[in-house]
Amino acid sequence: MDMHTVVVGTSGTTAEDVVAVARHGARVELSAAAVDALAASRLIVDALAAKPEPVYGVSTGFGALASRHISTDLRARLQRNIVRSHAAGMGPRVEREVVRALMFLRLKTVASGHTGVRPEVAQTMADVLNAGITPVVHEYGSLGCSGDLAPLSHCALTLMGEGEAEGPDGTVRPAGELLAAHGITPVELREKEGLALLNGTDGMLGMLVMALADLKNLYTSADITAALSLEALLGTDKVLAPELHAIRPHPGQGVSADNMLRVLAGSGLTGHHQDDAPRVQDAYSVRCAPQVNGAGRDTLDYAAVVAGRELASSVDNPVVLPDGRVESNGNFHGAPVAYVLDFLAIVAADLGSICERRTDRLLDKNRSHGLPPFLADDAGVDSGLMIAQYTQAALVSEMKRLAVPASADSIPSSAMQEDHVSMGWSAARKLRTAVDNLARIVAVELYAATRAVELRAAEGLVPAPASQAAVAALRAAGAEGPGPDRFLAPDLAAADAFVRAGGLVAAVEPVTGPLA
Repeated sequence: MDMHTVVVGTSGTTAEDVVAVARHGARVELSAAAVDALAASRLIVDALAAKPEPVYGVSTGFGALASRHISTDLRARLQRNIVRSHAAGMGPRVEREVVRALMFLRLKTVASGHTGVRPEVAQTMADVLNAGITPVVHEYGSLGCSGDLAPLSHCALTLMGEGEAEGPDGTVRPAGELLAAHGITPVELREKEGLALLNGTDGMLGMLVMALADLKNLYTSADITAALSLEALLGTDKVLAPELHAIRPHPGQGVSADNMLRVLAGSGLTGHHQDDAPRVQDAYSVRCAPQVNGAGRDTLDYAAVVAGRELASSVDNPVVLPDGRVESNGNFHGAPVAYVLDFLAIVAADLGSICERRTDRLLDKNRSHGLPPFLADDAGVDSGLMIAQYTQAALVSEMKRLAVPASADSIPSSAMQEDHVSMGWSAARKLRTAVDNLARIVAVELYAATRAVELRAAEGLVPAPASQAAVAALRAAGAEGPGPDRFLAPDLAAADAFVRAGGLVAAVEPVTGPLA
């Protein structure tokens, strides 16, 4: 477990802190300012709770039941009941890192002082994270509108010592037992606190932040694999010249072209045409790689802006304002986050598609400019990478289905009170699958391109130094080079793990310098 400590204040958090807590087990502490803000906002809620006039979330029911005024003696029960009833998720368990991001981001909003939650509740949230206790959260249950209600409810249930959770050893046990084992006292919720623990975009936001981190690595990796494929196909690097990209100044396009150019520096393959008649132009999948990769990069940048705004937000309903008012609002609606989650699934699908087209070109003897069919050792006896491309194609086809936007859908709920929802949680869940698939697709192109580069080198053509570094690192990671047919799945798995862990980028940067 990472001993790095993330201090939660009143003004939001960073993407880096989310990843540190969710993936690397960083400890969480509340700042003194956050504790003060929590205490101050709680005084406001307590004062309103003592008044005879109904205040939504404090002394009323919820959603379509908001018209009922709840008497003082029933309010603690009301807060318990909303957590219990809303913890209605179904389906497979959600990944540990997603649940930790969800809990941490809810704590971030609670600590802002706009929710009216007592300091001791926030401290318990931090204690649960620091103990490595992960509530069991299920795949289905959120419409992404009034917060990720069901997922957050399962987390709140753990704070109450109810339901099930996973301990730091990976064993699922009753939450009460896990809290007791770590010396954590279950919380007894008071006015507004149950509602405040449920009403946020934290699940979809956490998945967005982690997807952005993963996609940044994959886009840089895809620039490298595109360069390797261009090199193996004896393509020209003249299309990567900075002056060409300066006259169409999309930022990401220029970045991708520069990455590719640096990977190809010193290559003895680029522009070396095997054909009798030199090619005037390379195919679109080769020539237009910076344009496609770059447009995706620009989409990542926009999504990061949206994520940054949401990380700085206090999402709850109602909210406690600095002037003492407690006001209802619609800030819990997930549309801003849902849209960019869908945008990212679209660009990931297109990146996967262009990677697959280059792979297919490397394997086709009619288009590969002298490479053996399917990069096989003895074509006919050996099938080479024929079925690796089938696997890649199947993944691309799945990516296209995952690119269908969830945020274009809406289904009414809560007796038509919540009559338009974002489906942001669903957008986030399918994006996670898309990101996983994209890593596999990039890995297959890498595997094919490195084999092709090695076959060119065997002909006496000298690959770029960065290409040689990529080949050597991939082979050291367990993905073998050219030769007779063998059990291929382990090689592809090794290439996937290599790409996913950032190994490809790390392998070439000592040669190229830092890549964007």
